[in-house]
Amino acid sequence: MALTEEEKKLVAPFMTNVDKPVFVLTNLPEVVKGALFSRYSRTPKSLREVLLREFMQSEELNLREMLASVPKAGPEGIKTGKAEKFYERVLVGYGDDSVAELAGAHIALEGISILATKAIEDARIGLSPLEKSTRYVYFDQKREDGIWPYHRDEMLMNSDFADLYVETCDMCFDKYSELVPAVSAFVKEKEPQGEDVSERAYESTVRAKTCDILRGMLPASTLTNMGLFGNGRAFEYLLTRMYADDLLEMNTLARSMQEELSKVIPSFVKRADNKYGLSMQAYFKRVRAAMDSLVEEYRKPGGKEEVKLVKYDAAAETKIITAALYPYLSKPMGEIARIVEEMTDEEKQAVIAAYTNKRENRRHKPGRAFEHAYYTFDICANFGAYRDMHRHRMLTQQRQLLSTHHGYMLPGEIVEAGLEDAFSDAMEQARNAYGQISKKYETHAQYVVPLAFNIRWYMSFNLREAYHMLELRTSMQGHPDYRRIAQEMFKQIKEVHPKLAEGMEFVDLEEYRLSRLEAEKKIDNKMKEIAKKYEL
Repeated sequence: MALTEEEKKLVAPFMTNVDKPVFVLTNLPEVVKGALFSRYSRTPKSLREVLLREFMQSEELNLREMLASVPKAGPEGIKTGKAEKFYERVLVGYGDDSVAELAGAHIALEGISILATKAIEDARIGLSPLEKSTRYVYFDQKREDGIWPYHRDEMLMNSDFADLYVETCDMCFDKYSELVPAVSAFVKEKEPQGEDVSERAYESTVRAKTCDILRGMLPASTLTNMGLFGNGRAFEYLLTRMYADDLLEMNTLARSMQEELSKVIPSFVKRADNKYGLSMQAYFKRVRAAMDSLVEEYRKPGGKEEVKLVKYDAAAETKIITAALYPYLSKPMGEIARIVEEMTDEEKQAVIAAYTNKRENRRHKPGRAFEHAYYTFDICANFGAYRDMHRHRMLTQQRQLLSTHHGYMLPGEIVEAGLEDAFSDAMEQARNAYGQISKKYETHAQYVVPLAFNIRWYMSFNLREAYHMLELRTSMQGHPDYRRIAQEMFKQIKEVHPKLAEGMEFVDLEEYRLSRLEAEKKIDNKMKEIAKKYEL
């Protein structure tokens, strides 16, 4: 049913247009959007009709009477409590938890440890995180209270290790701060500014290189900031996991997050700590305790190989070619597979080549047929590199506890600059502190470990994700540590599946001294284009 002109005026503040089939909702709390979409899925009415007839004219949610305040006050002008009441009625009526994925929120988390960010970013689906970079920002400034910015874990600060913990973290920051000017000067001496490079691009590149070299000195307790956007369902699960975490920082952070999220999407996060949430938390803890007890006799650390392909599908080519042909034929998959098995190598290669078909850049991704082959890599590399690789979410990965058991990565530039003793002394002091603290508080001892120390984790992903991840993570502007990991992954995939790896033509196997320079020069050009466009 079409709306009258008067009715269009009523709904206009809540959408980007009133007469087109595509529009965006505006000036509504997230909980109202979720309730609106959940009702929308169960009615023949248009979304505009649902908003007008069932929301604005509803006794539970009388948006109409608040209409005048919306343009001035924005979403805050609408009573979230009434929206909450209406949403609960809709949810009970339809019993579909998936509607919680239709509303989301942006939340800022400031002054949390790097260790905490990794636990939060373990949540892969429904959340989009951004974190303060150790690559573009120096961590050499003390806080207003005159102390270095690292998390002081309550458990450790109330233990016999408090002084050792503070002394070690202070030492890491002291030496990091002392080495910043020395390393920066070394980089400039080795790579002088070229005539075709602007001052801005050069200084940004030197900063990035300096941070690249020194970030390994920062302890995992280093305070950072992160932004997080996610839907209600993802936030609920995240909070439940955080409440069950062994670290008090995570528990406290979960409480603060739930308190703030409850102001905008209360229905979507309330189960994180109600009877259902408490039951889930208890389950997480039981599993962790049972596994810890089970593996006690096997805990001795072993092996330090950096990148190892431990599992791959020997029938990958047949599976991928079968899946590639499937949409173009009118045959059952089993019959297509038999056709593929009878193909010659040349015929198989022709199908793969046609399916990737002259990719012009890394954003030209192969189709879903490439999701039928999987690879699992076991990796032992520094925690700084892990943090970068950890950002990929379309895969399965798990890490072991951060420790000093697997040694640390000493940057070649540190040795070249004659600063090896200062760097190594810091690592050894941190190793000693970890050794003492971990005997009683193994999980909490992670805070004192610098990012240069190696951590072991595995990554399992399909070939389609391999194209995306390995081409991105070997690009010239990437950090040398994760570029090395991605390059080795590519080489090992190519060794077992040369035909399938042939299309990864944008994997960069070269090495660069100032990896950010070309990217910064491109930024200069874009800034000039923008200035010209807007006559700035």
